[in-house]
Amino acid sequence: MLPFDTRRHRLAETMRAHGGGVAIAFTAPEVARNRDSEYPYRWDSYFYYLTGFPEPEAAVVLVADGASSESILFCREKNEEREIWDGFRFGPGAARERFGFDRSLPFSNLDDELPKLLADRPALWYALGSDEALDARVHRWLGAVRAQARAGVAAPAQAFDLRAILDEMRLVKDEHEIATMRRAAQISAAAHVRAMRATRPGCHEYEIEAELLHEFRRNGSQFPAYGSIVASGRNACVLHYRGNDARLADGELLLIDAGCELDGYASDITRTFPVSGRFSGPQRALYEIVLEAQRAAIDATRPGARFVEPHDAAVRVLAQGMIDCGLLAGSLDGVIESGAYKRFYMHRTGHWLGMDVHDCGDYREPGAPAPAAAASLGADATTAVPAAGTQAAPADSGKPWRVLAPGMVLTVEPGIYVRAADDVPAPYRDIGIRIEDDALVTASGCEIITADAPKRVDDIEALMRG
Repeated sequence: MLPFDTRRHRLAETMRAHGGGVAIAFTAPEVARNRDSEYPYRWDSYFYYLTGFPEPEAAVVLVADGASSESILFCREKNEEREIWDGFRFGPGAARERFGFDRSLPFSNLDDELPKLLADRPALWYALGSDEALDARVHRWLGAVRAQARAGVAAPAQAFDLRAILDEMRLVKDEHEIATMRRAAQISAAAHVRAMRATRPGCHEYEIEAELLHEFRRNGSQFPAYGSIVASGRNACVLHYRGNDARLADGELLLIDAGCELDGYASDITRTFPVSGRFSGPQRALYEIVLEAQRAAIDATRPGARFVEPHDAAVRVLAQGMIDCGLLAGSLDGVIESGAYKRFYMHRTGHWLGMDVHDCGDYREPGAPAPAAAASLGADATTAVPAAGTQAAPADSGKPWRVLAPGMVLTVEPGIYVRAADDVPAPYRDIGIRIEDDALVTASGCEIITADAPKRVDDIEALMRG
């Protein structure tokens, strides 16, 4: 059975457990870049998770009633003229067979078919409130069903946010996903090695970015997982630096945050290393603090631990290091309680990783089951229900942090960013360091799937000398 079949069956089981109904997910639209040119197409992650279908203008419908379910793909029809210009299309017939759907119909039939599929179903599951045009389309379908009320046909009375269920499913990766993410991590690690070897004073940041992109594509990656950060010197103190156009200078550090996407799955690696091939004393001192913080966070990344524990472990090491090197004054507990360390370390130590580089899934334990957030679908009701989010719950939410479990994948990425200021010791000014790896939670701890990118000082210096 294809992994997409398995996921659709799991979704149908969850829907039946809450009374059944109809679920619908659309893929992403094509987006114009400028006149007569589109951005490279990338499908919607939720849609692709359920289908594996790569074409635009498509939707998947899942009907779950009683003990049975049916999966239906709506996609573009075959069109010889458009295929001459734009390339191959599966068409409904080939798509049904290739991707394992029960039925496949032309995308142009969607508005005619959905009212039939929604008739006498208890609920509709879709991305509530995500798009005004989609909400309006849903109301048209429901209106068409309600128009048959005198004939005894009933419309769904409730709508549920489909993403809330899929977020929970996507949080724990299956064997197919893990294999793909391991390969994406290997490609990205090789790209970082290539970048280290290519770095020398006088190069531009964009030249090193080109080395990364070459290695990604050379090994079959379809896209970068996000815009690569190639930040030298003081640019490394800008967390989301995007310029990538400065000239590399002798004596500076170069921070590279870059990862590829492979078959819909992201990798995310950051390495920081000396442009000249050798760390200075102050650079090495701060680097070793960050590396030790990452080791502490990795040790805390294990099944049964709370999501926050790796962050807390990293913060203690970073804060003590900041005190020891004179960036901060006071006791360790005092620096942490006051938040003084956030001047030099202002982000969290990790995030979920998967189909999206900041992947879906709550960072705190979910409350009531997803359907409890249903919207009424009465004739005058709206469906503007808040979407399932990917951000941590606020500190005062009262919900405990999520417990880590085997199959979850998260980043571990402590850092220190020392912007120049009068009260900062001169040797540390304008030094930005981050070390980031991708951790797969296992039964006994975690596996660092990006370990092929060197990060020990001696290993980095040896590689660059070579």
